[in-house]
Amino acid sequence: MNEFINSVLLVFAGLFPIVNPVGDAPIFLTLTRHCSLGERHTLASNVAINSFILLTCSLFLGSYVLEFFGVTLPVLRIAGGLVVASFGWRLLHAGDNPDETNDDKTAGNPVDAFYPLTMPLTVGPGSISVAIALGSQRPPAGQEAVTALATLGLAAVLGVAAIALSIYICYRFAETIVSVLGQRGTDVVMRLSAFILLCIGIQIIWAGYSSLVHPAP
Repeated sequence: MNEFINSVLLVFAGLFPIVNPVGDAPIFLTLTRHCSLGERHTLASNVAINSFILLTCSLFLGSYVLEFFGVTLPVLRIAGGLVVASFGWRLLHAGDNPDETNDDKTAGNPVDAFYPLTMPLTVGPGSISVAIALGSQRPPAGQEAVTALATLGLAAVLGVAAIALSIYICYRFAETIVSVLGQRGTDVVMRLSAFILLCIGIQIIWAGYSSLVHPAP
C-alpha cells in the first residue's frame, strides 16, 4: 500500500512543477478573454481532459512511440523546447493592451482547446519528457511482474488524474485568481509567466543538446 501511495505522489510531484497550472492560469485567461464565462469553463474542462489523455499516453506509450520512429528523448526535448520558446516569445511581445490586439481576428473565432491551451501552454515537452521517463520505470520480469505493473499503472493514472484536476481548478477559477491581482498585476504576472515560459523552452533545448553532446555513461 505504501508503494502504491508513493507511486501516486511520485507522478504528481514530478509533473506538477513543470505543468504549473497556477502560473499558467493568467495566460489561460488572457488567451480566452473573448470567450463567455460558460465557454471558458468548458475550455478549462476540455484542457484538463486533453492533458490527462496526453500525459497518460506519454506515460504508457511514449517510449514505444519514440523507439518506433527512431526519435531519442534529447531530440524530443530540443524540438519541443523550440515550440515552447516560440510560444513564450509571442506572448512576451504581445500588445501592451491585449483587449485591443487583433480583436477582428479573435472575436469571432473559437479558441481551440488543444493548441495552444493544452499544448504547449499546459502540457509541454518538459512534462511529456518527464512522463515518458516515469513510464519507462518498469518492474523486472518475474512472476509478480504483471501484478506490480498493474499496481504501478493504476498509481500512475491516479497521479495524472490529480494533475488534470489541479489544471481544471486553476483554469476554472482563473478569473478569481486574476481578480485578486487586478488589471495591472495580471499584466505583470502574464509577462513574467511568458518570460519564464521562454526560459523553460531554452532550458529544455539546452538539456536536450547537452544530452546529445555529452550522453550519460
